[in-house]
Amino acid sequence: MATIKEESTGRLTHIWDSERVLAPVMIAPAILYIAVLVGVPFFLAIYYSLSDATTGDPSLNFVGLRNFLAVLNDSVFRRSLKNTFIFTFVSQLLVLVLAKVLALALIKEFRGKWLVRFLILLPWTAPIALGTIGWLWILDSIFSPIDWVLRYLGLLGAPDAILGTNSNLYWLGVPSLAMLSVIVVHTWRMLPLATVILLAGLTAIPQEILDAAEVDGAGFWRRLFQVMIPLLLPIMTIAVLFGVVFTFTDIAVVYVLTQGGPVHSTQVLASWAFFKGIEAGDLAQGAAVALFLFPVMAGVAALMLRLARRTEVT
Repeated sequence: MATIKEESTGRLTHIWDSERVLAPVMIAPAILYIAVLVGVPFFLAIYYSLSDATTGDPSLNFVGLRNFLAVLNDSVFRRSLKNTFIFTFVSQLLVLVLAKVLALALIKEFRGKWLVRFLILLPWTAPIALGTIGWLWILDSIFSPIDWVLRYLGLLGAPDAILGTNSNLYWLGVPSLAMLSVIVVHTWRMLPLATVILLAGLTAIPQEILDAAEVDGAGFWRRLFQVMIPLLLPIMTIAVLFGVVFTFTDIAVVYVLTQGGPVHSTQVLASWAFFKGIEAGDLAQGAAVALFLFPVMAGVAALMLRLARRTEVT
């Protein structure tokens, strides 16, 4: 009897030690989480986009691709799509360059290094809405401290001032300045994450390689462009991928600062989908606008991962 019991216990132990059994069991919670959190809303959005659903009428009638055609003919949607690409490209370019500079500075040893790292990480750890509200005060049309500094330096408000004779720049009231403000705030928000990723990549570079390049007579810029950046390309690609996904689908910064204004000059796809589907009550067209994010994000993710894999292999 004991022998039979020992054999059955041994079989169970062998089964649980098998990769064919253990791997699906361990990965199942993650798959379930993704299916519930992402899959259900995604297919619900497809269902809504093919109907005439609104917040005032719970009935769903199939209308085919009518909502997508209406969205494509919408001038605000086309402007939002253009703004989304500008917003994403410019902010990620700034993030990548500034994160590289900060990572190179933080890898050095100096007094107060922990405090500098803490201050750099603070924008990422703080709530998005709270940080953006702080920027809303900084960019205020009357009490902006940036305008005060510019007036103090004689760059604003004087008859011969470079930035004009007005006492304020009205950061969130002029279309070009509003887009600049949104990009700057989002760059400030995303910079800590990219810095930490690149800092991890820099610490993983063997010191022997850098020492050998220095012995061969390579200066700072040559070591940077011919040694560090080529070795960091895979991890830089991952940082850009995360940044593009976060930026392309972001709504908090635009919503808090400008709500898409002035005159939709800072409207992006995520914010326009929210305003159209939730605030305007047209769930069908809101879902159609949101679905335009999917093919772009899927294409960018596939391209970035393929580039990272090819770089890592070579």
